[in-house]
Amino acid sequence: MHSKQIWRLIPFLEAPGNVQMAIDRWLLDQHLSGQHPPSVRFYTWSPPAISLGYHQYKYPEYWQDLVWQGQKLDLVRRPTGGRAVLHQGDLTYAVVISGLSGNRIQAYQKICEFLIQGWRQLGVDLHYGSAGRGYIHNPNCFGTATSADLVTADGCKLIGSAQLRRGGAILQHGSIRLQPDASLFAEVFGTETFTCVQISQNLSVEKIIAALIAAACDCFGMQLVIQPFSEDEWKAILV
Repeated sequence: MHSKQIWRLIPFLEAPGNVQMAIDRWLLDQHLSGQHPPSVRFYTWSPPAISLGYHQYKYPEYWQDLVWQGQKLDLVRRPTGGRAVLHQGDLTYAVVISGLSGNRIQAYQKICEFLIQGWRQLGVDLHYGSAGRGYIHNPNCFGTATSADLVTADGCKLIGSAQLRRGGAILQHGSIRLQPDASLFAEVFGTETFTCVQISQNLSVEKIIAALIAAACDCFGMQLVIQPFSEDEWKAILV
């Protein structure tokens, strides 16, 4: 029997967006240079933030001055592509992996399999969105569902993902919308209709993460080792 590949699970972390993006970039760089195994982690953004796609330079000026519940929203640039995402009431996942064959969409679908399987265990059936390239004119990532996104049977988008490929390595991270504030969403993205997936009150973040971790072990056929960042790693990340 083959021994399973070892992946690193970084414990759940709540931190500002620039720290979270520095971690994701660092994990990709380390994996690409052969110094780090594949990894998976879950995190939230504190304070709430709007993350911009790497190439997204046009956005409303007032985004720089938004306040929610007394906290100024962060404006953070992701290392990945795509459009703006509001990170409030969401859970973010990140996977760093290499050795996937196929094109970008096939890689998305290989990685997203654990999200579909994990949510199915939680009683939510998801499938891929089907918007074409027209989405590019929509500044809001959750306004349309592309083939890189996961939606419910009635078309509500639950997970939007973005990807960065370097050499043979991939960073894919995505926002899982759990309890977004509809009024903040409207303030950020205007009058756009907002449909939110109704998630059972019994589903705690811990329960969701546990289901997704179990599904990831199954889908990637790997064994997870839980390992927080060491002091030296934090120094390298926050350079």
